[in-house]
Amino acid sequence: MADAALVRPRRPSGHRRREAWAHRLFVSPIVLAIVVLGVYPLLFILAAAFSDSSLGKPFREWVGTSNFETILADADVVASFWRTVAYAVAVSFVSVVAGVLVAVALERATHAGSVVRTVLLLPLITPPVVVGTLWKLVFNPGGGLLDTLLQGTGADAASVAPLSSTVWALPAIGLADVWQWTPLVALLVYAALLTQDPAVREAAALDGAHGLRLFGHITWPAIAATVAAVFFIRLVIALKVFDLPFIMTSGGPGQASTTTSYLIYQVALKEFDIGRASAITLVFAVVVTAVSLPVAAITRRLAHD
Repeated sequence: MADAALVRPRRPSGHRRREAWAHRLFVSPIVLAIVVLGVYPLLFILAAAFSDSSLGKPFREWVGTSNFETILADADVVASFWRTVAYAVAVSFVSVVAGVLVAVALERATHAGSVVRTVLLLPLITPPVVVGTLWKLVFNPGGGLLDTLLQGTGADAASVAPLSSTVWALPAIGLADVWQWTPLVALLVYAALLTQDPAVREAAALDGAHGLRLFGHITWPAIAATVAAVFFIRLVIALKVFDLPFIMTSGGPGQASTTTSYLIYQVALKEFDIGRASAITLVFAVVVTAVSLPVAAITRRLAHD
């Protein structure tokens, strides 16, 4: 009995119990915020996706998988998925390539660092509404920057209106997107470049490695994991693009620049069909996961190498 009493766990003292409750009290606002901001919207979307819900009257009737069957049979919805994924991959790739080039150039031009960094930050700190309006004015066929430049070269500027073209509307939005987010890529890669050991580069240079050879054998292995992580971040940002299509083209002409986020906005706030918008949201979440998971796996592998 004496041995059992010795191994029995001791009950927490009053001080320890008060300390434990104090910890719970401090953590409870965070838990409540996660529940309110994360769990509740997810449960609402799940319930709305399986019900007949409008903007003013949610959960009117349980409809099972009817909303999912409707959206997967809708060619416009399926096309918006493909369009958004292609757009996101393209602008992410261009942003990362341009960002790496800018970062390498910035790292070499150390004396111009502060000024160039300030200029680089300008698109990043510009609100998306301003970015969309700015590039809408650039592409304005009646006196915009593109129109003015083409007139200077003697080209027929009257026929150039990218935002009114079913072919060029989305690339024009992508150009504004790349302009806005490439500085973020450049700054993150630039920070990774600063962590390199100068002695390694100097030793490689003494061994005759210069230019692309130095970049490929010394610089790239040092920043590859960062570049992959930045591509992942950029991809996620591009997949949920909404503001630029909303401001520059309103999803048009036709459905040419309608991304999935903009389509969800149309269905939810213009057609007031919350059930169908929720179903599109859930399916799109699966698409985003399928696209981003391989990139995340590559990022982890590069980080562990």
